[in-house]
Amino acid sequence: MITLFYFLIVEQILQGFYSLWQGLQWLKMARRRASVAPALYAPRVAVICPVKGLEEDLEANLLALTQFDYPQYEIFFAIATAEDPAYRVLERVVAASKRPAHLVRAGRALDCSDKVHNLTAAVGQLGDQFDVLVFADSDGRPPRRWLGRFVASLADNNIGAVTTFRWLLPKGNGFWSALAAAWSASAATYLGEGKRNFCWGGGTAIKRQRFDELRILNSWKGAASDDYVLTRALQNNGLRIAFAPECLIPSSPAFNFKSFLEFTNRQLIITRIYAPRLWWTAFVGHLFYCATIFVGIAAWFVSSMTGSPSVQFLVLALILPIFASVRGVLRLVAVLELLPDLREQLLSDGWVWVLLAPLVPFVYLYNSLVAMFTRKITWRGIRYELISPLRTRIIAR
Repeated sequence: MITLFYFLIVEQILQGFYSLWQGLQWLKMARRRASVAPALYAPRVAVICPVKGLEEDLEANLLALTQFDYPQYEIFFAIATAEDPAYRVLERVVAASKRPAHLVRAGRALDCSDKVHNLTAAVGQLGDQFDVLVFADSDGRPPRRWLGRFVASLADNNIGAVTTFRWLLPKGNGFWSALAAAWSASAATYLGEGKRNFCWGGGTAIKRQRFDELRILNSWKGAASDDYVLTRALQNNGLRIAFAPECLIPSSPAFNFKSFLEFTNRQLIITRIYAPRLWWTAFVGHLFYCATIFVGIAAWFVSSMTGSPSVQFLVLALILPIFASVRGVLRLVAVLELLPDLREQLLSDGWVWVLLAPLVPFVYLYNSLVAMFTRKITWRGIRYELISPLRTRIIAR
C-alpha cells in the first residue's frame, strides 16, 4: 500500500504542477481576450433560445436576450406547446421586445430531446436573410455587449464555430448551488485555445451557410444532445471550434441535493454517449486524484496502528487539495477579468471556487461511475434513455 501511495503521489504532484501551468495559461488567455477589441464584423444574426418550464429569473433572462446592443438581429423563442407554463412568460417577453421577436411552437418531441426538437423547429422557420445562427439557453443572462463580441470571432473564415460556457454563480447561501458553481468552473476552464474544444449549446455561434453545409438538422434527428452533435460534425470536417472566454454567460440557477446530482450526472452520461474519449479522460484523471487521497489516508491509518511514522502520508495527501485550491484561485482571478461587472459578487463568493475546488474531483468521479452504468437521464422533467448518439427514447414525461 505504501509503495502504491508513493507511486500515485508522485504522479499526482507532477500532474498538479502541469495543472497549475495550464491555469496560468488560461489566465493569460483570459486577460488577452478581455482587452482585445472585437473585430468589425456585424452579420445579420438569428438568436435561437429553446424554452421549457418555469425556472427562477426566467423572464429577466429572456428579456436580456432581446436587449443586446447589436444592430441586426432577431430572437426566436422555441417551446413545445402553449400548455407549457413558460408560454405566458414568452408572450410577455415577445410583446415587450423592441427587437423583432418570434414565438415558435414546435409540438411534442417523439424520438429526440425536447431541446433538439425545439431547436429544429426554430431553424426550420428562419428566412434566408440571416448570416449567423446563435444558440442560447434560458437560464443565463448575457450582458448587452455580449452578442457583438461573440459573433465577431466568425470574421475568421477558418473558424467553424465559436462557443463559450456558463459561469455559475451561487444562489443564496445554499451549499449545493455553491458546489455546482465550483463543479461547472472546472469544465469552463477545460476549454481554451487548443483543439479539444467542444460546442456548448447555451452559447454557440455558427454561420448559417456552414450549418446548412454540415446538414446539422439531419444529424439532430433522434439525438438528445444538440451541442455534441454539432461538435462531432465540425470535428469530422476538420473545422476549428474557437472559444470566447470574454463571452462567459453568468447563470444563477438554484440547486438542492436532488437537482445537483440530476444536473451533474446528466452532463457525464451525455458525455459518455456522445464523447466517450472525453468521458474516459475525466474518469481516469479524477480516479487518480481520489485514489491517491484515499490510499494516503489508509497508509496513515495502517502505519499509525503499527507504530510506524505515519504523518507524512497525510501531509503528502494534502498537497493535492492545495493544488486544486490554487487552481481555483487562478480561475477566480481570470473570471474577475472576464466579468468585471460582477466583480463584487465574484469576490464575495470567491471562497466557492477556492475552498470547494478540492471536492470537485470526488463529484466528477461519482458522476463518471453513474454514467458507466446507466444511459438514462432526467432533463427538464422528462425521462430519456440515450440508446445511441442517434437514437433517443422518451421514457416518461
